Amino acid sequence: MVNHRNHRKIERQCACDCEDRFTWPRIKAIAVSSIPPPPVNFPDGTIIPTINRYFYIVTSDINLTNGATLAVSQFWDDNGNPATEFMIFNPNGYVNLYINAVMQEGGIYTLTPTSLTLSPDNSTIYRGTPIIIESLGFSTK
Repeated sequence: MVNHRNHRKIERQCACDCEDRFTWPRIKAIAVSSIPPPPVNFPDGTIIPTINRYFYIVTSDINLTNGATLAVSQFWDDNGNPATEFMIFNPNGYVNLYINAVMQEGGIYTLTPTSLTLSPDNSTIYRGTPIIIESLGFSTK
């Protein structure tokens, strides 16, 4: 017969030890980023899409009670290089924000070339959560 009281104590100890050693490996989307999206032909020319993605794994909990601002320098691009500027295509493009792989409402954040600002909310983004910014732009030829 198993002593369940001791068993639970061991499980709690393991959970704490695991959290203290938590690290995410660097994400590098080489295969996807090396294949450019296809242009779309129409009678007057060609529409050419441009896609830029930026990645950040939260290193410590972010309390959103007063909002939060994340600098571009905390992100890296599709090639694994530190990001220096968020590309924003205005007026011929749009930006999507994903937190923990869930697309967020457009009204809860603001993106500038140098930062991502999250609006105040009664929530927390926990350490280890991925934040991805996807910026899409369109040009013609």
